Amino acid sequence: MAWRDVGRIVRRSIADILEIPGDVALNLPKIVLVGNVQVFIENHRGIVEYTPERVRVIVGSGEVAVNGADLAIRNILPDEICVDGHIRSVEFL
Repeated sequence: MAWRDVGRIVRRSIADILEIPGDVALNLPKIVLVGNVQVFIENHRGIVEYTPERVRVIVGSGEVAVNGADLAIRNILPDEICVDGHIRSVEFL
């Protein structure tokens, strides 16, 4: 087991004891999908790719890709991105 995994286990245990949400304690992305027309990604670190068919966003554990058609970034805040369009899939890369 790598030290990185041990650290993650310890942080998760502490978060559970203190009742802190996992997305905050473990720096995980929080993704809210509204039907197939809108997705919110919290705890992002920036955009890697932006086309009408694909939006890739850096998150703490890698990347999240939103695939679809007519995709547009509705807003970008320091901790949240909103993507609108016809969403076909959301992938963790």
